[in-house]
Amino acid sequence: MALVGRERDEERLAVLAASGGCLQIAGEPGVGKSALLSTLDGHLVVGVEAEQDLPYAGLHQVLHPFLDLSTSSGARRGALEVVFGLSDGAAPPVHLVGLAALDLLSGAVVLVDDAHWFDQASQDVLGFVARRLTSGTLIATSRTPLFAGVPTLSLEPLSPSDARTLLTSVAPELDAERREQVLAKAAGNPLALTELPFGGNSLEEAFAARVSKLPPEERKALLLQALGGSGDFRHPLMRSAIVQAATPAERQEAHRQLAATDQPDRRAWHLASAVTGTDENVASLLEQTADRALRRGGAAAAISALEKAARTGDGCQRARRLMRAAELAADAGRRADVERILLEVRGLDLTPRERALVTWLPSAFDDGVGQGAAGPGELVGLAEAVVRDGDVELGMRIFWSVAMRCFWVEPGAAVRERIISVAAKLRIDPCDPHMVAMAAYVKPVERGDAVIAAFRAGTPDDPATCRLLGSAALQVGAFEDSVRFSVAAQRGLRAQGQFGLLTRALAVEAWSRTRLGDIAGAEPAAAEAAELAEETDQPYMRGLAAAVQAEIAALKGDYERAAQLAAEAERIGLAAGARPVLATVQLARSLAALGEGRYADAFAAVRRIHDPADPAYQLALRRYVLPELVEAAIRSGNFDDACKIVEELDIATSSPALNAGLGYARALLARDDEAEARFTAALEARSSPWDRARTHLAFGAWLRRQRKATRARPHLKAAAEAFDAFGTKDWAERAREELRASGESRNGNGELTEHELTIARLAADGLTNKEIGERLHLSHRTVSTHLHRIFPKLGVTARAELKEALMTYEDAVT
Repeated sequence: MALVGRERDEERLAVLAASGGCLQIAGEPGVGKSALLSTLDGHLVVGVEAEQDLPYAGLHQVLHPFLDLSTSSGARRGALEVVFGLSDGAAPPVHLVGLAALDLLSGAVVLVDDAHWFDQASQDVLGFVARRLTSGTLIATSRTPLFAGVPTLSLEPLSPSDARTLLTSVAPELDAERREQVLAKAAGNPLALTELPFGGNSLEEAFAARVSKLPPEERKALLLQALGGSGDFRHPLMRSAIVQAATPAERQEAHRQLAATDQPDRRAWHLASAVTGTDENVASLLEQTADRALRRGGAAAAISALEKAARTGDGCQRARRLMRAAELAADAGRRADVERILLEVRGLDLTPRERALVTWLPSAFDDGVGQGAAGPGELVGLAEAVVRDGDVELGMRIFWSVAMRCFWVEPGAAVRERIISVAAKLRIDPCDPHMVAMAAYVKPVERGDAVIAAFRAGTPDDPATCRLLGSAALQVGAFEDSVRFSVAAQRGLRAQGQFGLLTRALAVEAWSRTRLGDIAGAEPAAAEAAELAEETDQPYMRGLAAAVQAEIAALKGDYERAAQLAAEAERIGLAAGARPVLATVQLARSLAALGEGRYADAFAAVRRIHDPADPAYQLALRRYVLPELVEAAIRSGNFDDACKIVEELDIATSSPALNAGLGYARALLARDDEAEARFTAALEARSSPWDRARTHLAFGAWLRRQRKATRARPHLKAAAEAFDAFGTKDWAERAREELRASGESRNGNGELTEHELTIARLAADGLTNKEIGERLHLSHRTVSTHLHRIFPKLGVTARAELKEALMTYEDAVT
């Protein structure tokens, strides 16, 4: 029998169950979520409040029927064994557990009711699965949407007419006055419409009244089932109604009885709920529960256990337990938990290490870019003090936070020098990948050559180390190395489920590929980085990915999309002054303006990256936008300003990107008597295909303006072909426009025929059209027509220019 008012919803669920996919159903208690699930066949799991602090308890219910671990790959099988307590091992990342769950749920139909009562680890895995499952079906209900990026069916109360229909079907004998009362109180809630006709003014009241009428022993048994997570209740609200109807003393006694179990985690939580006042023994059991949760990857459960232990145990242990919980919360990326716990420790007696954590932990999110984070100067002093006190491990963590901050914000030269000074005291091999990356973040100019030299050691096996080196390579303009390391990191990071680090590797790859002109490779990397940044809650990486997408759109000539993406990225970057995001936004806007011929706008945008007073200024990235700066400056009348910036950056360097940019800039800014040598040097230097294409275009355009059209054409052809291959159509069209202006016909190759060459030579020798015609047996009008075609091909406008143009032409063709 169809559910009243839910016919379309039933049809949608039936189609989904047959075809595969995922859906979350959200709505208030009693609105019909459970009833909708009951219309489907599948593996049904119901979340219960009693298990919300037991890591992966919910997931175990979901996977239990499919848990043939022998079908999973080694790493994924091992992850499930650890989180389900079947074996010991390092706690796996939640995304690796998610990949294992995806394997098991292929082809299954799983129905999860009251998913909001699942433990946080299980919720995280289900969200991961729900965003990716296509060969099976997962439908979950909750009071509010739980999973970002998953389609949601929001159940609303029934319409007045449907409400009347339902009420009539369940209570046809109800008198008119009571009917109107029930309709008003139920407000379209289906469960209320089916329960209130038989007593009570609310669902809670109706259920509580029924419980109160039961014999004491039955109420006690039901309370044990409700608090223990067992029993089959007609509706989840019955479980909570039974608990609410009991007195505090009855609930405590029930928890004491439930503590008589051989499951240590359940025992600890039940004992904690039975405590009146404090009990250090119970607090110790909770701390052991936290340890077990951590070993299984249940950070949220561990944090809850430690917080409960802090409130349950002796006061002298409270600060230690809370600070341990705060540290775990920071490691797990749980910002709200950190903020709440740090408020709770105010006024407590803290050790020096705990005081250091209070200062540092707010800086542990978004690479310390977020609000409330300590400044780089304060943190470097804190790292120095912590190391001096002997806690090298914490000192290194704080120190690395400071180094990372130098990429996102600008701490100033003094702080950068101080960071390097502290690094020297850490007695760590400067070739250690962490120290290589630190040097790249903190001193990309002064330490750039040493960083690049470190890349010659080869590609490490560890994906996290490769990811670090890829990021370091970006800082120093070694974009090919950046791509190499980033790509090498990704396979391992995917296999390990390290999606947070994978996001960063993809964003770095996309940024570097775009600067190399590898648009085809950059585009999918940027798109995946943007998607994963949302999923892993990394807003500034999301901003960086969007900014790279804007740059790609600008290069492809999609200026409207470039503007939209740039605005989106800028909103994210401005929230905390994330300089790489804002710098890349200005680069994208400059490229779009260049493509549209708005040269003053192009210069204004890229100039911001070089202005220390501007939030888009970025010490490392400014060195890799010289081509845009100089081209826009020359075309907008800002020659002198560009010269100053290039002079400032014109140093001997191993940075491939900076060397290529300087070579291009020197050629564009050179005097006419030096330009040809500068362009030649730029083409002979090692550079990316994109840099070579830009240089060919600029050199060809310069040669054409020097009336050396024949020599210009090979460069312009090379540029047009390269830009076509890159997919940058407007750049290719610019090259073709220059080619046409050089005398290249739309369909021809710009070369002189033998007949035309003969006529050109005679004209260059000073013969008139009539004299040439007499010698070649042509009319003077025919000679004139030939010369009209010859002049553009040679890039000349007068007969007096023919001799020199022919010499150049014949040198080029020979």
